[in-house]
Amino acid sequence: MRSLISIEDLTASQLTEMLDLAANFAEVQQREVPKVPALRGKTVVLAFFEDSTRTRISFDLAARRLSADVVNFSVGQSSATKGESLRDTIETISAMGVDAIVIRHASSGAPQQISQWTDSAVINAGDGWHQHPTQALLDAYTIRERLGTLAGKRIAFCGDVNHSRVARSGIQAFAALGANVVLVAPRTLLPASLEGWPVEVVESLDDVISELDVAYFLRIQKERNGQALFPSLREYRQRFGLTAQRAARLKPDALIMHPGPMNRGVEIDPEVIDDPRAVVLDQVAAGIPVRMAVLFSAIGPGQFDGQDRAA
Repeated sequence: MRSLISIEDLTASQLTEMLDLAANFAEVQQREVPKVPALRGKTVVLAFFEDSTRTRISFDLAARRLSADVVNFSVGQSSATKGESLRDTIETISAMGVDAIVIRHASSGAPQQISQWTDSAVINAGDGWHQHPTQALLDAYTIRERLGTLAGKRIAFCGDVNHSRVARSGIQAFAALGANVVLVAPRTLLPASLEGWPVEVVESLDDVISELDVAYFLRIQKERNGQALFPSLREYRQRFGLTAQRAARLKPDALIMHPGPMNRGVEIDPEVIDDPRAVVLDQVAAGIPVRMAVLFSAIGPGQFDGQDRAA
């Protein structure tokens, strides 16, 4: 692998290999000094044109724990505020000899376009409504760590599927790994066409809640769609939120997931977050070894066998 723009860039076997590599890097995380020299001498630029907490910090930590040099690009302090185009910005960064550019952008397709303007590896950290491949990988990793496999598991994405790059990437990754994916949402929050999507669609969470192995709740993206697509947040919670009553109907070993940030009391009731089946923080923690695996696969020297000594 060189660049990672979309989950579609990876075959099912490559997805599995990436998760296996992440498991090796998870072991590094447990060391007294959680660092290896695998990317020593490499430079990774984090170019985030859209706000982020979890993704930015975990990519930063992942690169540093591989001993890479990390540069955080700040849009507000760059020539972009003077009207510099995205192409000029990327070509300027690339001319400095960086090895990888991790890009988050509000425009769908931006990472693919950027990959045409640079010889550096390009890692998509989220673009518009399109893709968020490393989120899908860390989610798959979390599920595999808890349930052993995704094959045959019934996984539901509940909520704002239409505006969710997390759902688009997750559906592709989970289906490729053998899961049965269900979408639970009002029609107004589903894409206009689901032709070719490997999913089942249901309109009532209560119809499937007791059958699920994973209940994955998506954030209502107020900044993208307001509340015009459903009557009120209260009604949305009543129909599609994970209330304590619904959580009681989940299987004892089912997982409750959310990509964050969460609208507490809308997608998931506050008391349910403390349920031992909720793995939201496990997802956050998985982001570091998974993104270590992605960066190493993109710009590393070869195979990582877990034998590198702490640096």
